[in-house]
Amino acid sequence: MADTTAVLLLQMGGPDSLEAVEPFLLNLFTDRDIITIGPAFLQPLIARVIVRRRAPRVRENYRQIGGKSPLADLTSQQAQALEQALGSTYRCMVAMRYWKPSTAEALNAVEAEGIRRIIALSLYPHFSWATSGSSINELEREMKRRQLPADITVVRSFFDHPLYIDALAEKIEAGLSAFPDRSRVQLFFSAHSLPQSFIDSGDPYLDHITTTVRLVMERFGGVSHHLAFQSRAGPVKWLEPSTEEKLKELASKGFREVLMVPLSFVSDHIETLHEIDIEYREEAHRLGITDFRRMESLNSSATFIRCLEALVRNAGA
Repeated sequence: MADTTAVLLLQMGGPDSLEAVEPFLLNLFTDRDIITIGPAFLQPLIARVIVRRRAPRVRENYRQIGGKSPLADLTSQQAQALEQALGSTYRCMVAMRYWKPSTAEALNAVEAEGIRRIIALSLYPHFSWATSGSSINELEREMKRRQLPADITVVRSFFDHPLYIDALAEKIEAGLSAFPDRSRVQLFFSAHSLPQSFIDSGDPYLDHITTTVRLVMERFGGVSHHLAFQSRAGPVKWLEPSTEEKLKELASKGFREVLMVPLSFVSDHIETLHEIDIEYREEAHRLGITDFRRMESLNSSATFIRCLEALVRNAGA
């Protein structure tokens, strides 16, 4: 299939059952691109100890959102929509970093179909060594291991792509329109946090995040906005302010209407469905924020699929 291009959608992945939570976490905590725990030869052992301690709580969180992560299903839907948009000379496949379908499984499909051209499309809009970088490193290791004779192009980020900004703006507009008076709404961008040491070492993630916020807010004059960071883990210094801290600040100033924008996530998963929709919602109500809502995730938004199509076509030009 010399005239066919494989598009690999690189994503984090998530457990597809409650039984998969522990092995999923183990894959995550043994990845030294995302977290360094002691010397390399000890990390798998230390990771097992950490995972055994964390797994029960994480399993309960997944139970509360239906018993599994929806990420594989949602990414598969994105792949199907993108393949339809691109046409018959493209095959779109999902490559999850920490669960199934894995990068190795995606490359097995590429080999089975005899495809010799690959476009790897990271579904993390904002590049970080810990997210896009880890997925790309895994892809490169697998390509080298099997000596796959294929040309590969990598799309590392799209934080400032006009269609990505359009897709976000559409969802934010829909969210704002549900409030009685948008002038009272606090637009709250919540991005996945990162250790401050990554930024100090040159990781572009924070610059990418702030650029996206600036471009989006050019569309929403007169609306107050804030940026904070969620999903901290471990005792190191993380990006600030945290989402919890910012919620407390807004409540203390008397704000009662908040629209959450999960900025670094293009699909629903545990950090939107549980961390924002359950944990932060409960905390917001406890603090006195009476109208707490979340922007609908991009998922298979038509505008977002057009963005992915444009990224692929540009990469293949």
